[in-house]
Amino acid sequence: GHVDFAPRNEEEIALLRFLLQRYARVSWERVLSGKGLVNIYEFLIATGFGPERPEITSAMASQDPAAVVSNSGLKGDPVCRHALDIFVSLYGAQAGNLALVYRARGGVYVAGGIAPRIVPLLVEGSFLAAFRNKGRLSPVLDSIPIHVVTHPAPGILGAARVAADPSLL
Repeated sequence: GHVDFAPRNEEEIALLRFLLQRYARVSWERVLSGKGLVNIYEFLIATGFGPERPEITSAMASQDPAAVVSNSGLKGDPVCRHALDIFVSLYGAQAGNLALVYRARGGVYVAGGIAPRIVPLLVEGSFLAAFRNKGRLSPVLDSIPIHVVTHPAPGILGAARVAADPSLL
């Protein structure tokens, strides 16, 4: 998550410029995390994509802001939905990058706090399109299966498995 963010189009370049005003360095973590989703939302508000709705601002002050953006986007708020769309496309692009780097022929497992909550968006197409959009290497990615981890605590399960069988280390 701490490698350099690489925008792919004009909107993402504008997002990078926006984030460079806040941070000395912009990594993928700045766009692909809960705070990253909020950064994308704030970018859209700041650049005039749509108006900031008071009820969303109020909810973000008292609840997890990323959850507010996610839930509002899934319910149809246009700014939050566009933030989610950008997030999902970036998620797919970086997952595809990592699949190429690590030659993930056995599959890619998407996990984290946001992914299980936005499964409908992950299967709509922009995630997969961005995942596979790798020029002449796109055919390599066509054969890589993608799975969304929905268990709430996969790390604990993994740790328990290793504790039960230390030879796995």
